[in-house]
Amino acid sequence: QVQLVESGGGLVQPGGSLRLSCAASSSIVSVSAMGWYRQAPGKQRELVAGIVIGRGDRTNYADSVKGRFTISRDNAKNTVILQMNSLKPEDTAVYYCYEDLTSTTRRYWGQGTQVTVSS
Repeated sequence: QVQLVESGGGLVQPGGSLRLSCAASSSIVSVSAMGWYRQAPGKQRELVAGIVIGRGDRTNYADSVKGRFTISRDNAKNTVILQMNSLKPEDTAVYYCYEDLTSTTRRYWGQGTQVTVSS
């Protein structure tokens, strides 16, 4: 059973930064993609950023976070990191980490971490 453990959420003022981490228990060689979604109250879950793993990892971002958020991967720890800068109140949401494996079509999810941007 794959487990994803998220950390790094919290309360930050507008313009501030946070760094989210998601550590996966799966074998690194079996991972095909990792990333982050978010869900704000009353809204649908949306993709924030993702990495497709292969010959030269490919990243993708929601238009609303381009230039402010950066996704990266620590292969040694099988961890995906989301560096969030210039945070805005509209970034407030629960952020969920996900992982896709090469051996199954099932997507694995973390438990979610709250990010609140407020003065």
